[in-house]
Parts: sequence; structure tokens; C-alpha cells
Amino acid sequence: MAHALFPQVPASTLSTSTPKRRPPILPRSSVAAQFPPSSAVLIVGGGLAGLSAATHLHAANLPFILLESSDSLGGRVRTDAVDGFLLDRGFQILLTAYPEARRALDFPPLALQPFYPGALVFHSGRFHRVADPFRRPIDSLFSLSNPIGSIPDKLLVGLHRLRASISFASSNTETTIHRRLVALGFSPSIINRFFRPFLAGIFFDPELSTSSRLFDFIFQCLADGDNALPALGIGAIPAQIAANLPSHSIRLGTMVASIVPGDTLEVILDGGEILAADMGIIVAVEQPEAERLLPQIIADTSKRPGRSTVCIYFVADRAPVDEPVLILNGSGEGIVNNMCFPTNVAASYGPAGGPALVSVSVVGDGGGMRRSDEDLAAEVVRELGGWFGSEEVRSWRHLKTYRIGFAQPNQTPPTNLTAKDPRVGDRIYVCGDHWSSATFDGALLSGRRAAEALIRDLVP
Repeated sequence: MAHALFPQVPASTLSTSTPKRRPPILPRSSVAAQFPPSSAVLIVGGGLAGLSAATHLHAANLPFILLESSDSLGGRVRTDAVDGFLLDRGFQILLTAYPEARRALDFPPLALQPFYPGALVFHSGRFHRVADPFRRPIDSLFSLSNPIGSIPDKLLVGLHRLRASISFASSNTETTIHRRLVALGFSPSIINRFFRPFLAGIFFDPELSTSSRLFDFIFQCLADGDNALPALGIGAIPAQIAANLPSHSIRLGTMVASIVPGDTLEVILDGGEILAADMGIIVAVEQPEAERLLPQIIADTSKRPGRSTVCIYFVADRAPVDEPVLILNGSGEGIVNNMCFPTNVAASYGPAGGPALVSVSVVGDGGGMRRSDEDLAAEVVRELGGWFGSEEVRSWRHLKTYRIGFAQPNQTPPTNLTAKDPRVGDRIYVCGDHWSSATFDGALLSGRRAAEALIRDLVP
């Protein structure tokens, strides 16, 4: 992907790199003496935000019970094993420069496998390369004459890449991504052929109406690190966090029906079981579920429809591209937004020496539930036949389709990505990517902030 195109984000807008620090270790007597021995903080939701909150409570010696409705942890960040392949639930990548991820994760055991620092863009019946001018200067030089933007566009990319590398601060003014790109001087050619499909693959927003602050943050992270896949799939990230938590504090298959506020704060489970929450509740589920449990957090911004995507996996006898590169649809036609061959990035995503795994992303609902997975897969194959040749793709076998109705919260301006107080009621706290930035980093950061707020309130 194109790395480090834009200036560094000011500290006042989103988090920037900070050294690792552990939460305060509190003596058990400082808190537990105030509550019955059976008391524990209740965490609703076992995605990245809930796991992050649990990690910080555990490090502070506070007992907790994490309630997860599904059969596994990770929320939207999960990987399935199907026919010898690793299938992430939707196309997801880890940006190694995410500051909270650097704090929370141990990267070496994840065996992160990087993508090529650039992209191939399909336009006018051919593939054209876009490369990071600093990491792949020769590739970038050869791409100057291709139709993915003008030569001035590419020089402008290099200029902003240089500014990013010396920590040039961007404006605090919030606008949309599209308006930011226009203000920076980019032409419609490079916006429509490169930035639109590239950013739609990140924000699921082909209109580029997402907050420019989130855009700046992502591109600064791309400047400072790689975009990568863990060798064992994106689900290795929550698995690593969960491995450091006490297993007896985690309850899977446990759906929360309601939260009852008041002097005796309680959680009512689907089966009718009632759990006391004297020490507090951290609600760490995705936005629609959080608003069901806590109607008081519904705001005008909640009326914006969430972002959705469909990810279709195929098995191919071979990959027609042998690089670990993201491929973008810059033609302005068809339903495919981006694709890649995950086994080119990490061979462990497929059987050793076996066929290739193909991952194709569609932004939106792919025609809705009225359209079968088979029909959608057939249209994708027809479309990609125009990219790689019909003979090449005809033999691809449809493996699985993931329809992610709520892939991300809608973060169209105006937003409040860093200043939301996790406290939303007496002993009730909220976290998640909808309470911060719509990124892995935002989820991890918001979970830490919710736990720290609860700890401060319990231990004045």
C-alpha cells in the first residue's frame, strides 16, 4: 500500500506512539475490602475492547467476569479454519505502527507477515503499480508514467511522504477524507483510481465521507510501520491477549439480556440469571448492541448507518500474482473493491505446498440477503475474469462468504474520537471502536481507558 503519504497527526486528535507502560498494580485489600468476596467487575463483550479492559483490570488485581455471547473471543476479529485454510472474518490487516497495539501486543510470537508497501491498481484493462517512494524508490520511479494519477500527483505523494517522515504536523481542522484530498491538491484521477478503492477497503466508505482525522491517523501509521497478517490469522491477536487472562473469569455463550441500573446494579442474562455488579460494568460490545443495552448513549450520530462489507473466499490452483500485494479496483466499474492472495502474504494461510487462497472484498451488502452466496460468488468470478482472464479464474472454487452487516461504526464528521468519557452512568462504562476510532487501535485504547476510569473511581 502507499505508505506515509500524509503529515503526522497532532497529539490532540488521536493517540500517537507512546512507550509501553503497565496499569497500576493495586493491593487487593485496597478495593476488595469494600465489596463482598464474590464481587467482580462485569465486562460485557469479548472483542478487542473487552479483552483490553480485562487485561488492565487483571494487571490491577481487580477481579472480573467477562461475558461473551458467542462461542469464542475476538468479536469481529476472528479466524476460522476451513478445509485447511485460515479464513479471517472479513479482510483485516494489522498496522504494526498502531501505538496501542505496540503497547498491548507482543509482536514476535504473532509472526507478522508484511504486505508489499504499495498496491496494484486495475484500470483500463491492465494492472498498474503504486509504490511507496521511500521504501520502493525504483518501483515508484517506474510508475510515474502510469495513468493512476498525473506526474504532479505522484510528486505530491512524495512531498507528503517526506513531510510525514519528519513528523510534520497536520491541521486540527476536521473535514471529510474527500475534501482533505482535494485540499491537498490531488487530482480526480488519483483520488478515483487509487485513494477511493484503497480507503474504501479500510473504512468501507467509497464516498470518502469518513473523518479526515481518522484518515490522517491511519496514514501516519502506514508511514511508521507495515501492514501485516499474523501467521495464524487475524484471530491470533485476541487469542494472544486472552492467553494472559484467567480462564475461570471468562464465560462464553453468555448473552446479556439487559442491564438494570440503580443502587443494586445488575446484569440479567438471557436465561434469567441475575449477576450483581457492585464493582461496576464495562460494556464492550459493538455499537448497535451497546445502544440496545444502554439507550442513554444513543446520540444523533447513532442514526448514521454503520459500514458493511462482504468478503468472499475462493481456492485457486495457483495465484496469478506471486507478490504479497493488495490489488485495487481503480476502474470505477463492478462490485469488487479490493482483493489479495493471503497465501502469498503468509503461506500458513493454506495447506503446505497446496493451492492458493483468494480473498475478495465488496463494500456494502453485496446486494443484500436476497442474493445468494453462490450468485454473488459467480458475479465476482465473471468480473475477475476481466482482470486475470476467464480461463484463469473459471476453476476457482468458492470456499466461503462472510457478510458483515456491521463492520465499522460510521465516523463521518463531526466526530469525537478521543474525548468521549467512558463513564455513562453510576458504575457503568462503555468502550469499543464506536467510542474511539474505528480501528483495532481504537478498540484497544478505549478498553484501556474504560478500565482506568473504573479503577480511578474505585480507588480514589
